[in-house]
Amino acid sequence: SCREQPIFSTRAHVFQIDPATKRNWIPASKHALTVSYFYDATRNVYRIISVGGTKAIINSTITPNMTFTKTSQKFGQWADSRANTVYGLGFASEQHLSQFAEKFQEVKEAARLAREKSQDKTELTNPALNITSHQVLPSPIISSNGPGEDKLFRSQSADVEITTEKERLKKMLSEGSVSEVQWEAEFFSLQDNNNKLVAALHEANANVDQWKKQLAAYQEETETLRQRVAELESQSAHDSSSENNKEDLSQTLEELEILIKAKDEEIQMLKSQKCGRWEAEGEREETLQKLQELEACNAELERRLHLAEQTLAETLAEREKIQNEVTKVAEIMDVKIFELSEIRQGLAKLVES
Repeated sequence: SCREQPIFSTRAHVFQIDPATKRNWIPASKHALTVSYFYDATRNVYRIISVGGTKAIINSTITPNMTFTKTSQKFGQWADSRANTVYGLGFASEQHLSQFAEKFQEVKEAARLAREKSQDKTELTNPALNITSHQVLPSPIISSNGPGEDKLFRSQSADVEITTEKERLKKMLSEGSVSEVQWEAEFFSLQDNNNKLVAALHEANANVDQWKKQLAAYQEETETLRQRVAELESQSAHDSSSENNKEDLSQTLEELEILIKAKDEEIQMLKSQKCGRWEAEGEREETLQKLQELEACNAELERRLHLAEQTLAETLAEREKIQNEVTKVAEIMDVKIFELSEIRQGLAKLVES
């Protein structure tokens, strides 16, 4: 079969040397292309081929005198005298460059061995190479008479027709080979794209499963937060009754303060009257006893006032703590609701795609 077979393929950005300056590189395409080594078993020929769209960007036959040069960690080049240009390849990594360079050396050595083998075979099969100059037989058609000239004319015409037919066949085979190479390169490119799409689909499915699990976790956490909010609201309702108790305590405190003030005034009045009543011993004892009772009552009222103030402070602190918890839970609820909406939008877009 005259069909060429690919033996190695890679991806690279293809460049050609600027024919005007012979220094600057001209990119052959905007994206990386598939660059492949092909082997023609019929002609024993190795070629580097890269197809962009319907156009062959690289069609370089490897010869033993070619050299692939690494000019940087990810760039290499070689000159093709038949195409009268220099090709450059930019790879994604140094490893890809090394693999391509090693394959170039292998193919170059194989091309050298194929050429030597072909030359040896030609020398063995072509008997004309073993005929010396003095053994060349004189041609019978070099005479100047009419039949001889007619015979020479017919021989030249036959040679021209054979040469033309050979050239036509070579052209047809070359065009057919290029078409097959283009189709094969396009097939490899489509196969590569298909593999990438399958991998992307698997990754998307995995992401969907992960999003579903995350959505379920968020829903469960949201339900827990809702229950917590309900508990806090019920506690707030209970705190409203505590608020009423606080108002009652405040009113009681005001009444106690008024009573204490009145008792203090009464004590002061009794003290002022105390000096003028030393004569009446009985009134004095009664006054002292009353004074002690008033002081005990005053101390009790002060104790009750202190307890009421402490209860009020604790109630206010508890209320402030509950309000802070309600605010924090509300903020968490807002964040979770926003994340849930984003996840739902992402799932909707994924389902649409």
